[in-house]
Amino acid sequence: MSIFRRRKADAETAADAGTETDLATADATEDAATDGDAAEVTSDAPVDRSTGPFDATEVADDDGRLDLGALRIRGSEGMELRLEIDQEQQHVVAATAVIGESALQMQAFAAPRSGGVWADIRSEIATAIETQGGTADLDDGPLGTELRTRMPSAGPDGRTVFAPARFLGVDGPRWFLRGVISGRGAIDDDAAAPLLDVFRETVVVRGSDPMAPRELLPLRLPQEEAAPMPDVPGEEQAGPTSTDDLNPFERGPEITEVR
Repeated sequence: MSIFRRRKADAETAADAGTETDLATADATEDAATDGDAAEVTSDAPVDRSTGPFDATEVADDDGRLDLGALRIRGSEGMELRLEIDQEQQHVVAATAVIGESALQMQAFAAPRSGGVWADIRSEIATAIETQGGTADLDDGPLGTELRTRMPSAGPDGRTVFAPARFLGVDGPRWFLRGVISGRGAIDDDAAAPLLDVFRETVVVRGSDPMAPRELLPLRLPQEEAAPMPDVPGEEQAGPTSTDDLNPFERGPEITEVR
């Protein structure tokens, strides 16, 4: 496993993951309506988490996973792990696992004691994507109900291209873990399989501090990576990503193909 490539959180540029479709997610407003087929789902049966993702109370502290604060991630052969940084506040806002031509962005959020938030969040995602001319379909995935989306955007030649993404969500005890698969894994189940394993193996550390529902759980650089690191040459830079609330349309994983 190769770690780390540090990159700034990017909310404006699209990326090429070795396929002809442009990989992008959309910006959305907090007050998106909840109409449409996908939005009809308002609650789910609890997902069986016996094979993960895990709560910190369910596994040993020293289990070989990489400690990023709210997330502990187990490495996989051939995997590169990238951390997305809010440059304004110098906070880690997401962890992205890259395997081949596919990527998985992960973020963990606080959730209420009364129940999960995934059903409501994916309804908001679906509505906002459909409003912008994309498609959003519910699917019964290996980790419960997921959302498969395609967002339109302008390609380099002016033609409309569609960016595929798979939104995963698992509700845990007072937390919610979101994953966004992009690249080939968004349309190819075989390519997505190793990233789904990474998602399952992830441990969420909620902590005991009171937090508002949908507040981003704090991530951090591992101890050996705590010192400032130079930007990766050739990567486009952008402004910070807001972490005030759970915004499912913040820019997801970015992969730049080198030819």
